[in-house]
Amino acid sequence: MHTLKIHNPATGALITELPADDAASVAAKAQRSRAAQPAWAATPLAQRKACIARFRAALTQQVETLAATLTSEVGKPIRQSRNEVNGLLARIDFFLEQIEPSTASETVFSDGAMTERIAHEPLGVIANISAWNYPYFVGGNVFVPALLAGNAVLYKPSEFAALTGLHIGRLLHESGVPAEVFVPLIGAGDVGAALLAQDIAGVFFTGSHATGAKIAATMGPRLVKLQLELGGKDPSYVCDDADPLAAAESLADGAMYNTGQSCCSVERIYVHERIHDAFVDAFVATVRGFKLGDPLDEATYLGAITRAPQLDVLQAQVADAVAKGARLAIGGQRIEQPGNWFEPTVFTEVNHTMALMREESFGPIIGIQKVTGDDEALALMNDSRYGLTAGVYTPDEARAQRLLARVTAGSVYWNCCDRVSPRLPWSGVGDSGIGLTLSTYGIQTFTRPKAWHLRRG
Repeated sequence: MHTLKIHNPATGALITELPADDAASVAAKAQRSRAAQPAWAATPLAQRKACIARFRAALTQQVETLAATLTSEVGKPIRQSRNEVNGLLARIDFFLEQIEPSTASETVFSDGAMTERIAHEPLGVIANISAWNYPYFVGGNVFVPALLAGNAVLYKPSEFAALTGLHIGRLLHESGVPAEVFVPLIGAGDVGAALLAQDIAGVFFTGSHATGAKIAATMGPRLVKLQLELGGKDPSYVCDDADPLAAAESLADGAMYNTGQSCCSVERIYVHERIHDAFVDAFVATVRGFKLGDPLDEATYLGAITRAPQLDVLQAQVADAVAKGARLAIGGQRIEQPGNWFEPTVFTEVNHTMALMREESFGPIIGIQKVTGDDEALALMNDSRYGLTAGVYTPDEARAQRLLARVTAGSVYWNCCDRVSPRLPWSGVGDSGIGLTLSTYGIQTFTRPKAWHLRRG
């Protein structure tokens, strides 16, 4: 029997061993899902909405259990795990509110003899290959609107968040979603590969650029819908008229929240030379105040690194930065204790020859670069193969608008960072991916528009 071992990244201890899928079980589950999807699509929307509303209620009732499970398997501090489960509620509310107007048939022309109408039909059976860093957020962005729109979902949680994936499946089934309509698939990369081999109508993936590129190469010839939410090297620029303390506190949280393991974490900061030193002092002081420790401790802000191999990536970026002349302000080392731990790390005097400023870090590490003005900052912000988010800190709204209009990114921020709203589309440019989730566009992405030409007589 195939199994998947689940370890606690904060201690290294084995939590449990789960039965895992294989190619045969994935194929069988996919076949049952294809058979069940038409009936789910034919289910009145009010009933599908009622199922998701019950799922929402179950999340609120079981938040402590769900948060504890998430913390145990990914190392996220317990308060942040609780925030994630609770944060999904507003997204569910948005989807429940907008599913009907977003998918309703629309008459776009009628002159008495000819009527033209647009209808929205579900894609069918989709593959949702989700991520471990925010399984409720990035998974919920897909499976909630997909189910509401009448699709069946073959859901592969990350092997690092499999227990959470099983919780999600259990709650959806208990809420009335048929077991064949939402199907968790447990396992690692081989299960993902088996899933891609099935007869599916779309692939919705969140993860690394390298894996996303492989999925695109695999699925491209089959011409199915493909959505890839990939990485980022998200920049922020602090202008000379910004409050250095307020900007430092905001950006330190944006860089270190979830131990820096977010695709939209702030990963590089550019600061105008006039306030650079004051900003760095405030930033380092803020980071020093973040408590690193037991993820189950309510006071902990920085938890464990979920994937052990990432420690080597972080250590390599530190070594490269030091070798090329960067100044280490704080941190810089893995912590030698059971589990996967890395010190919060801040570098100054960095430049774009360093991997720290070019390649995704996905950990509690940040580079701060001094710039002479807006033009230099803008050029450096756009000097990246990624384009997920970018931010500007200044009290001057017109200045921020001018700069952000020229930044190549799917989401831009003025005086804030690391923020996602269900009302706005979440998308990337370049190696940050293709397609989108969230907003009304992120509901319609799970439908196929059908054009109706209706002539009377």
